[in-house]
Amino acid sequence: MTADLFAADRHRIALDPGAWLFGGFALDRAGELLDAIAAISAAAPFRHLETPGGRRMSVAMTNCGTAGWVSDRGGYRYGPRDPLSGDPWPAMPPQFHVLAAEAAESAGFPGFAPDACLINRYAPGSRLTLHQDRDEAMFEAPIVSVSLGISATFLWGGQARGDRLRRHTLHHGDVLVWGGPARMTFHGIDTLAADDHPLTGAFRFNLTFRRALHPAAPLR
Repeated sequence: MTADLFAADRHRIALDPGAWLFGGFALDRAGELLDAIAAISAAAPFRHLETPGGRRMSVAMTNCGTAGWVSDRGGYRYGPRDPLSGDPWPAMPPQFHVLAAEAAESAGFPGFAPDACLINRYAPGSRLTLHQDRDEAMFEAPIVSVSLGISATFLWGGQARGDRLRRHTLHHGDVLVWGGPARMTFHGIDTLAADDHPLTGAFRFNLTFRRALHPAAPLR
C-alpha cells in the first residue's frame, strides 16, 4: 500500500524501443476505473476460460468493447458476443477510451482507438504464462495495460520465448504501453503473492486495451 503513495512520482521506465512503464499514470482515476469494472462484470461475469489444450486458466476474465477475447477447445479468438449469455459484450466506457489513448500517445503512439478491453482478475496464486499478443488483426496498434489493486511482477522478455526475462514490479495505477518494434515481445505475470489493497482486497485487476479487429472486417 505504501507504494501507491509514491507511484505518481516514479519516473518513466523504458523497457525497450517502443515499450514504456509509466508509474502511477492511472492512479488519479483508479476509483472510477474500478467502478466501471464492477458494472461491466455485473453484465458479463468474470469466468475462468479453458485453453485449447483443455486446461483451466488461473486468471478470471471478462471483456468490454466491440470485440472480446475468448479461449476454449476451439482456440484463441475475438468475438462480438459473450459466449456465456449470447449478448454483445458491454460497451467500453468513455473513460477507458480516454485513458488508453492518453497512455499510448505518451509512449509515442498517437491516435490509438482500442476496440477491445480484456479485463483480468488475479487472485493470489494465479499467473499469466509467457506469451505474445498475436490474435489481433492490427499489429500496427500498440498494447496498453493498466494495473489496479495489489502489486504483481511483470515478466518482460524478447522476440523469442527463450530470450532473457526482466522483472518489473507493477503497482496500483501503473500503465504499460508497448508497440512498434516491441509489439510482439513475450510477456507474462509471475505467480501473484498474497497481499491486500484498500480498494480491491486480495485481488489485482488488469485492463488490456487492444485494436483487435481490422476496420473493414465484418463482425460475426
